[in-house]
Amino acid sequence: MAKDVKPTRKNLMAIEDRIELSEQGHDTLEKKRDGLIMEFMDILDQAQDVRSDLNENYEQAQRKINMARAMEGDVAVRGAAAALKEHPELTTESKNIMGVVVPQIESSKVKKSLDERGYGVLGTSARIDETAEAYEELLETIILAAEVETAMKKMLEEIETTKRRVNALEFKLLPELKENQEYIEQKLEEQEREEIFRMKKIKAKKEEEEKEEREAEAAEQEAETVPADD
Repeated sequence: MAKDVKPTRKNLMAIEDRIELSEQGHDTLEKKRDGLIMEFMDILDQAQDVRSDLNENYEQAQRKINMARAMEGDVAVRGAAAALKEHPELTTESKNIMGVVVPQIESSKVKKSLDERGYGVLGTSARIDETAEAYEELLETIILAAEVETAMKKMLEEIETTKRRVNALEFKLLPELKENQEYIEQKLEEQEREEIFRMKKIKAKKEEEEKEEREAEAAEQEAETVPADD
């Protein structure tokens, strides 16, 4: 690449400016990468907690519904589930974490009171109520898990993108620019040495010519002062 660059002072100044900007960009991206990794680790900790809660709530809900089916029968459980009139509602917003837009899921009408579930309180047992409550808790955990997992995925993608940009600057662009800088500096130094050598030759030649002129003038003057023979 260096051979394609013309060794001029203008190009040298342009490359030095690009090196300075690239180094600043490299430092900024490194700080962003490190900050993203710290944020990602926090989200990862949260995701691990949510996954643990999700497994626990799922197992709890399964135990509750199996117990309700065993004690009340499938017909009673299905009837209570079919009585639900108001379904959960989800709204999606977004938040910015170090330039990364991640989703923020808001839910409503997930957890309900006894009279909001649609089935008759007197016609069902406490086991049906406990099952409904367990599944409401499970659904809220699923919604939170979806938010956290999506945020974690987006953060990881941004970290990888930032790492590639840091590596491209550190291992490709900056070395090439510095190679070009060194190449131009060497060429300019060579040109400067050649120019100095040329100027010295011109000066020596000029001094030699001046010396010859002085010697010629001196010879003429000496010839004029010598008396002619009678």
